Amino acid sequence: QVQLVESGGGLVQAGISLRLSCTASGLAFSSYSMGWFRQAPGKEREFVAGISYSGARILYADSVKGRFTISRDNAKNTVYLQMNSLKPEDTAVYYCAADSVRLTPTVITSSSRYNYWGQGTQVTVSS
Repeated sequence: QVQLVESGGGLVQAGISLRLSCTASGLAFSSYSMGWFRQAPGKEREFVAGISYSGARILYADSVKGRFTISRDNAKNTVYLQMNSLKPEDTAVYYCAADSVRLTPTVITSSSRYNYWGQGTQVTVSS
């Protein structure tokens, strides 16, 4: 049974940093690209960042480029999202997800491509 468990969310003031973690089990983690998505109240889920299975390919949404950094530690079955200079508009539930296709050399931004999801972690940024 595949499980993705996120942690690291919280309530912070604007400008502060947070690091989210997502640990996978029941999955050949090093064979799958991973993505971070977020969903704010009343909005659709959106792609935030993704990293290919090897870590060679990384992609960011324009809204977080230069502020967020995605990384992975295949030895720990964990993907991270370092979020710096947080803004109130970053407030959302953040989800990690695993690509449905093994050994994809690129990053897919469409949520429909991902078939395993974590439960989400709330990030709230106050102004």
